Amino acid sequence: MANNKQQIKRNIQNEKHRLANASFKSSLKTAIKNVEVSAANNEKEKAIENLNLAYKKLDKAVAKGIHHKNFSNRQKARLSHKVNSL
Repeated sequence: MANNKQQIKRNIQNEKHRLANASFKSSLKTAIKNVEVSAANNEKEKAIENLNLAYKKLDKAVAKGIHHKNFSNRQKARLSHKVNSL
């Protein structure tokens, strides 16, 4: 347990950031899954729409420092390949 005020405050901030990051990661995973499901069902328009949302979330994750840029680029390439194959 923290003994001084600074560390107590830092622990509270860390917990808030952890919850926010977890929520964002979950929404990112959902966006990626939506693209994959749309591609699997051969719904090209819906897949493209979901792909744009996934791109936006992946870029935002890199900007926020939640994911590495290589992870984001790899996911974008993988998803775009699935959509373009329709």
